[in-house]
Amino acid sequence: MKFLDLAKVYIRSGGGGAGCVSFRREKFIEFGGPDGGDGGKGGSVYAEAVEGLNTLIDFRYQQHFFAQSGQHGMGSQRTGKDGDDIVLKVPVGTEIIDEDEETVIADLTEVGQRILLAKGGNGGWGNLHFKSSTNRSPSRANPGQEGVERTLWLRLKLIADAGLLGLPNAGKSTFLAAVSNARPKIADYPFTTLVPNLGVVGIDGREFVMADIPGLIEGASEGRGLGDQFLGHVERCSVLLHLVDGTSSTITKDYRTIIGELEAYSPELADKPRVTVLNKIDALDAKTLSSRKRSLEKAVGGPVMLMSGVAKKGVNEVLRALWAEISEDRRSEEEAQPWRP
Repeated sequence: MKFLDLAKVYIRSGGGGAGCVSFRREKFIEFGGPDGGDGGKGGSVYAEAVEGLNTLIDFRYQQHFFAQSGQHGMGSQRTGKDGDDIVLKVPVGTEIIDEDEETVIADLTEVGQRILLAKGGNGGWGNLHFKSSTNRSPSRANPGQEGVERTLWLRLKLIADAGLLGLPNAGKSTFLAAVSNARPKIADYPFTTLVPNLGVVGIDGREFVMADIPGLIEGASEGRGLGDQFLGHVERCSVLLHLVDGTSSTITKDYRTIIGELEAYSPELADKPRVTVLNKIDALDAKTLSSRKRSLEKAVGGPVMLMSGVAKKGVNEVLRALWAEISEDRRSEEEAQPWRP
């Protein structure tokens, strides 16, 4: 299935049915009076987060969603039928954004969460509603209320606890394949990862979700390489795992390149907790490893962990460091929630 994380849709709720002007005409009933029924209500348009979806590809082939209009009222006090609603089924983690591409209408982060996007129009009153002591035979009825038409953007941000960052070929996909059942493409050339991948990682009897996104290069915020279009998928993460290729001769420059692109994309994302790891240590001798670790620690201004995804050296220590940040973030969220009886 092809991955798609941004889609434009056009929606319209159904209009209400018009009220009916009708009079009762039956033999032997001299003063029948008005009996026009009301129009039916138009259908509404909803969006709902469902399980089993991880892409917005369905909205590439269908962009228009129009709910059914209500039926007109009829004589003999018969009310028109209501129009059927339409439900847009989207993956968990989908943001619904207004046409200006800035205003967030809703953020569907839980299964079953539903939001009303366009309310159906009310049905018009029939002439029976207008009968009074001074107007015994009204000949007027209301038209139905028109539906609402909107243009919206759907933007998917994957739900993950930890996100992988790094230059192309830093070893992100190798690491994800080593610690989870995910099978991302792995090769010895850049940009083997073209779409985000998710994997469930287990450590010490606990599990969390990790996201691997395509590698960033210098100028990604300006559209170079694959750009920063996939950085939104790590915005929800509690912690970022920054992998630096230990076999590179410019590790400090590599580190600053990623940090610069994060800051250009979003200061909030750049401020997220990060675990910095010097990867591919199995390809380095002890002297080179020690030198490059000191250089990277100086650039980071803090500790740097050592790891080899291929040889699985230091992998458990990195996962425990990630879990410590994730559990701290979850604890903070629980404390921030209001008390409920």
